[in-house]
Amino acid sequence: MHLFSFGFIAVGTTVLLCSVVARALRLGEVASVNVPVTALIVLGPGLSESTAVHRLSSTLIGAIIAIAFSYFSHAKTPAGRTIDQIARIGKKSADLLIEMSEGYASSFNQKQAGIWLVKARLLVEEIPDLRSQAIEAREYAKWSPLSEEEEADSLYINGVAVEHMVVQVRTIARRIFDASQDKQRVTTVDRAIAHALSATSVAISEKIELIKRPEDDHEAGAIAKELQAVADNLTEELILRNQQIPRDQFVRCMSLVSAITIIAASLDESSPALLNVKTPEDPSSRPIMGYAPITKTTKLSRRVWISVRKFLRR
Repeated sequence: MHLFSFGFIAVGTTVLLCSVVARALRLGEVASVNVPVTALIVLGPGLSESTAVHRLSSTLIGAIIAIAFSYFSHAKTPAGRTIDQIARIGKKSADLLIEMSEGYASSFNQKQAGIWLVKARLLVEEIPDLRSQAIEAREYAKWSPLSEEEEADSLYINGVAVEHMVVQVRTIARRIFDASQDKQRVTTVDRAIAHALSATSVAISEKIELIKRPEDDHEAGAIAKELQAVADNLTEELILRNQQIPRDQFVRCMSLVSAITIIAASLDESSPALLNVKTPEDPSSRPIMGYAPITKTTKLSRRVWISVRKFLRR
C-alpha cells in the first residue's frame, strides 16, 4: 500500500492476495469470491489514506465482534456441533422406537400410529440440517489447525449412517400405521416385533454413546451383530408362523425386518451404501453452488467474445 499508494495497483494486488489466501485455506468457491469482493469494497481505488485506514479498522472491529458473538452463540467447534446434532436425532429415533415397541406390546390404535408417523416425518425433516452441519465440520477441518480432518470425515460418515437409520425409522412407523388397520394381527407376532423394536432402540442409543466416546468405537461391530441376530430371530419366528399370518401381514412384517437389518448395517457403518455412494450434498460430488463462480464467469466472458466475433463478421 505504501509503495503504490491507494491506487488501482495497490487495490488490485490486495484483492489478488485475498483470493490466493482464500484458496490456500480451502474455504471453497463461494469464499474465494466473497473475500476479494469484501476487500474491494473496503479498499476502493482512489480513496485517501485516512479513509482507507478508517474503513479497514472498522471492518476488523466488526469481524472481531462477529467472531466473539459467533463463539458465544456456538461455543463448540463444528465437529462438536455435529456430534450434538447426531446425538439429538439419534435419541429422538430411539425414543420413538421405544414408544412404538410399547404400543405393539399392548394394543394401539390408528390415532397413536398416526402420531408416531408424524414424529418420524419430523425426524426426516431434520436430515438437511444434520448434513449441512457435517459438511461444515469437514470444510472447517480442511484449513483449521484446531480440527482433525480424519475426525471430521468420520463424523460425516456417522451423519450419513444416522440419515439411513432415520429413514428406516420412518419406514417402520409407516408399516405400523398400516398395521393399525389390520384386525387379524397375531398376538405372538406382535410381541416378537415389539421385542425387536425395543432392541433396535437400545442399539441406536448405544451407538450414539459410542459416537460421543470415539475411543470405544470398536464396540460398534458387536452392537450391530446383536441387532442383526434379533432381526434373524424375528425372521425365523415369522417363517414358523407363516401359515397363521395373512399374506399382507407377513409382507408387512418382513418389511420391518428389512428396516431393522438396514439399521444394523448402519450401526457399524459397514454398508456399501454409506461408503460407496456419494451423497448429493457432498462437496466432493457436487459443489455447494450449481456452478463455481469462477467457472461461470469464464463461460460468460467466452459467450461475450463469441457474440462480438459474430457481430464483427457481419
